[in-house]
Amino acid sequence: QVQLVESGGGLVQAGGSLSLSCAASGRTFSTYAMGWFRQAPGKEREFVAAISWEGSSTYYAGSVKGRFTISRDNAKNTAYLQMNSLKPEDTAVYYCAADAYGAGSNRVASYDYWGQGTQVTVSS
Repeated sequence: QVQLVESGGGLVQAGGSLSLSCAASGRTFSTYAMGWFRQAPGKEREFVAAISWEGSSTYYAGSVKGRFTISRDNAKNTAYLQMNSLKPEDTAVYYCAADAYGAGSNRVASYDYWGQGTQVTVSS
């Protein structure tokens, strides 16, 4: 069992930056691929980024590639999402998720554990 807690959300102006963190409980964090997803009001949850268990492979949605960076520190049981050049369309609740059996996926159904989410609001 893994519990995930996101932090770092907030209000930022367009063009600004935010850094999200996802703290995980449990000793098996280093064996899980991790992902970030987001959900805007009235929209489905969508993939943002994923990272393999050891951090050597990363994947991004086209809409954030070149602006967002996913990383992890297995010694600290934490995954991160650095978000730069933020746009109003990035406004959403951001969720981290753990994939116990895969290498990183863009599919919601691939993930076994989810955090409660953190709100990111980008003003124009």
